[in-house]
Amino acid sequence: MKVLRYVVLFAGALLFLFPFYYMLIGSLQSEPDTSVAGAFPTGGLTLHNYADINSRVDLIGSLINSGIFTGGVLLGTVVFGVLAGYALARLRFRGRGTLFMLVLLVQVIPFQLLLIPLYVLIVRGYGLADSYLGMILPFAINTTAVFIFRQFFLQLPDDLFAAARLDGAGEVRVLWSVALPLVRPALLTAVLLTFIGPWNEFLWPFLVTKEAGMQPLAVSLANYISTVSARAANPFGAILAGACVLAAPAVGLFIAFQRQFVSTDLGSGVKG
Repeated sequence: MKVLRYVVLFAGALLFLFPFYYMLIGSLQSEPDTSVAGAFPTGGLTLHNYADINSRVDLIGSLINSGIFTGGVLLGTVVFGVLAGYALARLRFRGRGTLFMLVLLVQVIPFQLLLIPLYVLIVRGYGLADSYLGMILPFAINTTAVFIFRQFFLQLPDDLFAAARLDGAGEVRVLWSVALPLVRPALLTAVLLTFIGPWNEFLWPFLVTKEAGMQPLAVSLANYISTVSARAANPFGAILAGACVLAAPAVGLFIAFQRQFVSTDLGSGVKG
């Protein structure tokens, strides 16, 4: 029975990984081959597709734009998530429960409904078109991260905070010296859950960036597919090469932190 279980799990893993394998193989083929035999080539692999798309899209520059955009979003997520989560978990004020319910309510509002007012506010009101700040601002506060940090802070022992306040520490000092050293598991969880969203985000950066030099990789690849891919020697392979470049950081992050991805115990870092 145990052997059968491993066989089923192995088959499931192969089935899950096959699209990634096919994407990589397709990006290395000199000639497009969409048949079943094309998934198992015996030769003719080349990096020409990567060079071809890089000559038209500037993969390095687009990757840098994606990194700055994603990094700014993660920074805002962590900073504002920690502050809001701590306030909702540890501070006593009127309307705290109602405010938390509003935070949860925001999660059910589709981002697409906010596109027009956000565009008017950020692009026309603030003049932040074709800027990193204009791309980052709508995603700087992540309600999911606020929820994660709030739940983590609620798990911490009350005695830690009471002892710090008895010693005369203010709320900022309590947050910095007591709460933050214990919040690392929640920090990692929030970063891992938030990363994939801005990294693959297309719609908002597409709206606020018109200059090719400011566009993240997801937007650059979409423009390439819709405009110049047909003129490439191997359009199929070039598109898959761009997809591999876009997916590589996310896959690498998953491999590096796979234990944290499968872990669901946010309180694992709290002892005693």
